[in-house]
Amino acid sequence: MAAKSVEDRVRSICMAFPEVTEKTSHSAPAFFVKKQFLHLWVDGHHENQFPHLWCAAPVGAQEELIETEPKRFFRPPYVGSRGWIGVRLDGKVDWGEIAEICKDAYRVTAPPKLAAQLTV
Repeated sequence: MAAKSVEDRVRSICMAFPEVTEKTSHSAPAFFVKKQFLHLWVDGHHENQFPHLWCAAPVGAQEELIETEPKRFFRPPYVGSRGWIGVRLDGKVDWGEIAEICKDAYRVTAPPKLAAQLTV
């Protein structure tokens, strides 16, 4: 059986959350729960020509992640000023960690009733 693509993996993580919809935005998959919480750039975007995602993050997470792991996390253009993080998806990817990052992005964006439906 063939390995799942980056797009398939991220999609399966995000679509498992309550009331998520996927739309194409700027020719790339984007995930919404009332508002957008994640944008996937499988083929890269602008100067970042590697697979990555941009997502909402809890207050303070952007600075901490970029400071502690600058080779994996970055401040994305356009949405970085709102505290979103960029996450590299090339090389060896810890998909459990990516699932937690996506879950955090969902929790930050989802209405409280929906966010409360997530298991810890």
